[in-house]
Amino acid sequence: MSNVLRMNSGRRKVRSLTPAATVEDTIDFFDGSGQSRVVARPERELPPGGVPAYLAARKTGARSFVLWADEHRRERVATVVTQSADGGVATFQVIGAQGELIGTIVREKALRGRGLRTRWTVTQPGGPEMVGYKGRIVWWFVWWLFLPLMVLAVLVTVLDGTPGNEGGAARAPRRIRWRAAGRMPLEFRSRGDKLHLHAPEVDWRLGAALVALVRSFSAIRWDAMTK
Repeated sequence: MSNVLRMNSGRRKVRSLTPAATVEDTIDFFDGSGQSRVVARPERELPPGGVPAYLAARKTGARSFVLWADEHRRERVATVVTQSADGGVATFQVIGAQGELIGTIVREKALRGRGLRTRWTVTQPGGPEMVGYKGRIVWWFVWWLFLPLMVLAVLVTVLDGTPGNEGGAARAPRRIRWRAAGRMPLEFRSRGDKLHLHAPEVDWRLGAALVALVRSFSAIRWDAMTK
């Protein structure tokens, strides 16, 4: 039985120029016992230039956020910082509460890095590279083939006033399976936006940072609010 991490984005109905009193987004941890618990609360960390500077850097692929242990920001679980972001390739470090390196995550955008699909490489200190690609080739082929029909279906749904889900029928393939030494230590499943930790040696803090990063590049970008 693998452990599972799932991020839940709080829906902010009122935007404010001041930070919310509490951190609304959460990352839940499932250990197979049937009960889940909140292990981290992600919140973007703004640079000196504030929101405009963050959003400008964000366009290059940069990200910066904190994983808080509690909703009142009393204790950090980890911090995600961008080492570099250029040409569609971004490198992130996940730093622990004591300043220790938990792991490194590299995202190579499709057609910019080393393949036709977006590539995610995750590494823990002293561990092997875990490499995953967004979606399977066959499903990307099917998606591109039927994209015009799916877009038409979404337009009809919107005009008809029928409520839809987070990406509708036109959502691109999003499943990611990481491989390392013949194993699959990590797996992101688009259904439910869950990250499965199949290998017990994977630090759950690294997994929490990874699921927040993956979600920040998805259709529902939790860190992209303009206020």
